[in-house]
Amino acid sequence: MEATLIVIEKDSDHTKAKSLVGKLMASNRRSDQARMEAQARLIEAYEGARWPLRARSVADILIYLMDQHGLERSDLVPLLGTASRVSEVLNGRRELSMTMVKRLRERFHVPADVLIARSEGAKAAA
Repeated sequence: MEATLIVIEKDSDHTKAKSLVGKLMASNRRSDQARMEAQARLIEAYEGARWPLRARSVADILIYLMDQHGLERSDLVPLLGTASRVSEVLNGRRELSMTMVKRLRERFHVPADVLIARSEGAKAAA
């Protein structure tokens, strides 16, 4: 299959590029596989610029974990200390202490670095 790469500048180009990748996937030719990989990288670059991922806050992560485990705010009290502390953490007014991180890591089996708030400089770079 002869195909050129599609430079993606707008959503309609994005749609065409995804269609091209679908067609190229069906081919066993090395040249088509190389084009497919190159086009997929162009798609990835466009999607990253068009729909950037934002860094999640510790509160967002905790709310997600609570939802996945069917927990209420009160279920975090043994892990974070008090109901008011749970509220402060979930509202983004308090960072987790290392003791809280350790308890949450053990409870939810997640890496500690997911639970440690980033500095403002690191958030801006993300």
